[in-house]
Amino acid sequence: MSAPFGGARLFGVSRRGRFGVRASIYYTDIRGARAARLTFSASAMTIQARSFASIISAAEESQTMPPIKILIVDDHTIVRDGLNTMLDRQDDFAVVGEAGDGREAARLARQLAPDVILMDLRMPEMSGVEAMRAIGAENPDIKTIVLTTFDTDEYIFDAIEAGAKGYLLKDASREELFSAVRTVHRGESQIEPGVAAKLLNRFKQLSRASAPDALSEREVEVLQLIARGASNREIAGELFIRESTVKTHVANIFQKMGVSQRTEAVTQALQRGIIRL
Repeated sequence: MSAPFGGARLFGVSRRGRFGVRASIYYTDIRGARAARLTFSASAMTIQARSFASIISAAEESQTMPPIKILIVDDHTIVRDGLNTMLDRQDDFAVVGEAGDGREAARLARQLAPDVILMDLRMPEMSGVEAMRAIGAENPDIKTIVLTTFDTDEYIFDAIEAGAKGYLLKDASREELFSAVRTVHRGESQIEPGVAAKLLNRFKQLSRASAPDALSEREVEVLQLIARGASNREIAGELFIRESTVKTHVANIFQKMGVSQRTEAVTQALQRGIIRL
């Protein structure tokens, strides 16, 4: 049994107990989708309605929020069709277009201004990475999630460098995909755990490669005196060491810091907080 009730509809009235009934009111949108429900009980003495106004208000507010506009980019039609069907079942998603290569993706991104792009990496005409760079240059507000079968270091780092906010493999569950779209749309990032681990490892490698070798305590003393303008002979006298030893310390400092002049060594040391004037 159902009956119109303003913006809502009454469903499934059923008897409960000897004197009362129990029913549910579903607030529906223009397509008839159930957006909210109010359950109430009625008896010969009272009718109890639980926060009907607040439920209707919340449902109407949810209706005013625009759906997340999604552009699907993949060179396989069957993949695009599957993603479209799956995403379109979510009330807060709206698939606004599909592209079969990076060049078409850049054109549609310019034309449709999607909120989120699901981007494959290996495609004809223009790769996903090249497309992300082109799209980001024109509209940096568009957020991209890489959806691919490739998890090698080269693909991962190129995609992240090109501006990808999410990185998922195609064996991800639909729940993971839905979560990624909503997360990235909020301005956050969502990276597949295995991919995140590779990013952390690469970050550690880069950190070790860029970090200078630690200077010894004596080398810091020499560098501090160089910063004050002391010559090798003056440094030797100050530290009670041979001048040849000072030259060895200076050479080691230059090598560890990757410089060739005293002024460069002093400038970097001051920037890194190794010494102070």
